[in-house]
Amino acid sequence: MRTTLRKPSLTGLVALAATSALLLTACTDASQTGTDGGASGSDETSAAPSFDPSTIEVDEAAAALLPEDVASAGTLVVGSNTEYAPAEFVDADGKTPIGFDIDVIKAVGATLGLDVDVQSADFPAIIPALGTKFDAGISSFTITAERMEQANMIAFLNAGSAYAVAAGNPDDVDPANLCGVTVAVQTGTIQDEDIAVQSQACTDAGEEKIDILQYDSQSDATTNVAGGKAQVLYADSPVIGYAVEQTGGQLEQLGDVFDSAPQGVVVAKEDTELAEAIQAALQSLMDSGQLAEILGAWGSGDAALDTAELNPSVG
Repeated sequence: MRTTLRKPSLTGLVALAATSALLLTACTDASQTGTDGGASGSDETSAAPSFDPSTIEVDEAAAALLPEDVASAGTLVVGSNTEYAPAEFVDADGKTPIGFDIDVIKAVGATLGLDVDVQSADFPAIIPALGTKFDAGISSFTITAERMEQANMIAFLNAGSAYAVAAGNPDDVDPANLCGVTVAVQTGTIQDEDIAVQSQACTDAGEEKIDILQYDSQSDATTNVAGGKAQVLYADSPVIGYAVEQTGGQLEQLGDVFDSAPQGVVVAKEDTELAEAIQAALQSLMDSGQLAEILGAWGSGDAALDTAELNPSVG
C-alpha cells in the first residue's frame, strides 16, 4: 500500500527554505552564476578541504604516455557534472569546482605535468562529448559494461549506493520494498537506471509502481526529500552521507550501503594513449598513498583502490 505524503506545515516549509539555502550554498549550479562568473555569495569562505596540486611531483614515465596533442596543449580539459557533492560541486564563490573527484583529477593532471580545466556539464552529456569537447570526464562514473562500450574507464575508487529518508523514517519506508514510494534521483545516474528496474519489478508483481522524481541536480533531489516532496533519496553512498550532514540531520540513511562497485575516469574509446597515461598517473598516486590522502580529506579514504585498472571486468 502506498504511504500518503504529508503536506508540509508552515514550520516544515520554513525548514525547507533553510535547507534549500544551505544546499544551494554547497551545491550551486554553475548556470546560476552571473555573467562575470561570480555570485552573490562570492565573498563566502570555502569550508572545503584544501588541496594544492603543486605538491604532486610529475611522473615522467606516465607523462611520456600522453598523446602529442594533449602534451603540447599542456591542459587536460575535463567534463564534470558539478552538482553531486561531495564528489563534484561548486564552491561558495559560485564558480569554483571542488570535491574529491575534482581534487583527484587535478592530482592526475599534476602527475602528468598538465594543468586541468574542469568544465561543468550535464551528466548524460559528458561521455558523448569525449574526444571533442572534453579530453576526459570525472563525475562519479560507476564502471559498467554498457559504459565501457562507449568509453575507456579507469578505476580509482569503490563506492556503493544507499537510501536516505526524513529523520526518524516517518513514512516507515522499507528499503527492501519501495513499491508505491516516491523516490528522488539525479537523472542519468546508476540509481536512476536501477530505480526504473525496481519499479518495473513492482508492476510485474502486481504492486504499485515506484513514483520516480528525476532531477538534473543532486542538490534539488536532496532538497525535495528534505522538504517532503519525495520520501526517499537514492544516490551513491558518499553523496548520501554528505546529504545527511548538510541537511543538519533532517535526513538519515535508510538501511546499509549496497551494490558497491568501482568508479573511474572516462576517456574517449578511441583515445587509448590518453587512457593509458591517466591509468599510469592514477597508479602512481595509489602507490605513493596520495590518492588515499586526497579521498581521506573528504571522508572517503577507505574507498581508494590499490590498482588503477583500465576497463576492469565488472559483473
